[in-house]
Amino acid sequence: MSQEIASAAEMPAVYDLRGLNCPLPVLKARKRLTDMQPGGLLWLETTDPLAVIDIPAFCADSGHRLVESVAMPGGHRFLVERGA
Repeated sequence: MSQEIASAAEMPAVYDLRGLNCPLPVLKARKRLTDMQPGGLLWLETTDPLAVIDIPAFCADSGHRLVESVAMPGGHRFLVERGA
């Protein structure tokens, strides 16, 4: 496998949760992460202002790791690593 293909395969998926309000971003993120392998990475894109509180709390309560949180125009983006 070439280096370029390996890098593309390891890029985290992006889950578009924009336009959804509490509690839907967390509920949908929970379902999507459940279907992933432990250690898998997933970007969550949100526009719900409460997501900056809800997503970190969800990660802490569910054993996932919040790797990164980035403010974007109109919302936030969270990189989550699925826990064991």
